[in-house]
Amino acid sequence: MAKAHANSWEVTDEFWKLVEPLVPQPVRDPGKHYERAAGAGRPAKPPRLVFEAIMYVLRTGCQWKALPAERFGSASAIHHKFMLWSKAGFFENLWKAGLAEYDDCEGIAWRWQSIDGAMFKAPLAQQAVGRNPTDRGKKGSKRHLLVDGRGVPLSLVVTGANAHDVTQLEAVLSCCMVKRPTPKQRRSKHLCADAGYRGKNAMKIIVAHGYIPHVVGRKSEAEHKKRDPKKKARRWVVQACHGWFNRFRKLLVRYEKLEHTFLALNHLAAAIIALRKIHLPVNIIYG
Repeated sequence: MAKAHANSWEVTDEFWKLVEPLVPQPVRDPGKHYERAAGAGRPAKPPRLVFEAIMYVLRTGCQWKALPAERFGSASAIHHKFMLWSKAGFFENLWKAGLAEYDDCEGIAWRWQSIDGAMFKAPLAQQAVGRNPTDRGKKGSKRHLLVDGRGVPLSLVVTGANAHDVTQLEAVLSCCMVKRPTPKQRRSKHLCADAGYRGKNAMKIIVAHGYIPHVVGRKSEAEHKKRDPKKKARRWVVQACHGWFNRFRKLLVRYEKLEHTFLALNHLAAAIIALRKIHLPVNIIYG
């Protein structure tokens, strides 16, 4: 009996059509003639198999060495290719392509944007790591997100867990993956944040980027909700987005040692979140 849908890590044909044009190609000297010698080792793995293996790790949270050999072959070869693609900026480009597709199909909800950070354990991290003040000073990292009105990530920065949200405000707002045309009216660009972004310097940064700031503490939000129980804080979408990232088990606890490899996995997750917001007759990404 056929499956109702693909597993969350399987790459559908429709999804691969978006991914394949962005896969980095081997850099070769045009002045040389390359010919594979007999017995020169195993041939290179197909890019689609490599990408599906990376999706498998991202979705299931397994160790790279735990990849099923009967399906993906050598785990070290998969990880080596992942490192090369990460350094080539493939996953960041995929995120940009996902946002472009989302913007074309649905339109980025620019008017009400939200920003916030979330901490997680990072026991093996060697870069972008710090003492987590909420976890007895153990090693941890923090993901800082800027999202649109539907919760789709527009900017992402990873730091140590001891980096306060407000210290990364400039970096997050400056790293937006998509440039928005200047709105005709200033009232069409708002930024929602919690009380962690209070302060004169933070207000200056928010206003300098063209936003109208809405920095509200939890107590004020609770009072507003008492007056109108149906009203939700607009910044709830950034909290929802952090929850969507946590559905990718490789990101729930950070075991990646290097910053660029962990960022690459986050960029891939961000691309999937953006693509899943596109309303299609058949979803190209499951799970």
